[in-house]
Amino acid sequence: MKEMLKTIEQNALQSIRNISDLEQLEKIRVQFLGKKGELTQVLRGMGKLSKEERPIVGQVANEVREKIEKELEKTKNALKTAQKDIKLKKERIDISMPGNKKVIGHRHPLLTVKEELETVFMNMGFDVVEGPEIETVYNNFDALNSPENHPSRDLSDTFYITEQILLRTHTSPVQIRVMKQIQSPIKIVSAGRTFRFDEVDDTHSPMFHQLEGLVVDKNITIANLKHTIDMFIKELFGSDMKTRFRPHYFPFTEPSAEVDVSCLKCRGEGCDCCHKTGWDMELLGCGMVHPRVLENCGIDPEVYSGFAFGLGVDRIAMVKYGINNIRLLFENDMRFLNQF
Repeated sequence: MKEMLKTIEQNALQSIRNISDLEQLEKIRVQFLGKKGELTQVLRGMGKLSKEERPIVGQVANEVREKIEKELEKTKNALKTAQKDIKLKKERIDISMPGNKKVIGHRHPLLTVKEELETVFMNMGFDVVEGPEIETVYNNFDALNSPENHPSRDLSDTFYITEQILLRTHTSPVQIRVMKQIQSPIKIVSAGRTFRFDEVDDTHSPMFHQLEGLVVDKNITIANLKHTIDMFIKELFGSDMKTRFRPHYFPFTEPSAEVDVSCLKCRGEGCDCCHKTGWDMELLGCGMVHPRVLENCGIDPEVYSGFAFGLGVDRIAMVKYGINNIRLLFENDMRFLNQF
């Protein structure tokens, strides 16, 4: 029986050394060491041996099993390492090949201008605040001293959600909210989207962006307003820029004015763009806060006064970048946006 065990050992080791994959190796293990394997069959016949032979044959059988198992484990590890090397070689990445270019976006010109405007006013000591785009009729019209028969209240001009809720037509309601909460002193600007029933053309859109400012404190005069506007225009467009105030009417300010600025192209010298006048078109509206607006917010107009101003962010962007059609700002055409 010892000769049979040695023969099984030699055959098993020889078979294992000729194996080239793990599947074949498993078959060899089952062939020699499985429940019906050759070594197992020999061991089942040990009952026929004498008491003296059993320990000797048993020791030899254990040695044979140990050698076969050791060779199986060695070959298994070698095959796994070889397979891993082949896989790594197949999946190797050629780092010298050019990669896929990642397109990185950038600020939209409207957002860039909005942030520039806010930065200019923050440097002048203003706080930046925000408010909801869905507003009450009271905050949007009544508290701002807008008459009930004012054209802007018509369904043809304003997007109403209910009789008392609408899409804000300007960012002025933010000023009302701030005055009710903070009282005074106040020095804030607020920018955001506004909505009106405008026909779409080169300079009008039913959705556009505004930035409005408000200052309320004791002894605020129109001189403070003019100085603030002058400083803002010079900071934004250059120290050589000039401003021109023209009387106007706004229900929430009194007196009120529209502000023109020097032509950006000729800097006030006169050219074809400004029709030789040296002035660009109206850029913003402003005025002293109407006493009724202060009263509506619980501020005593006998003690406090203030000024407010508002401008179109879209208009500033168009002037700054020489854009002649407001629709280009909202069409998301990458050929246009990639210019900025």
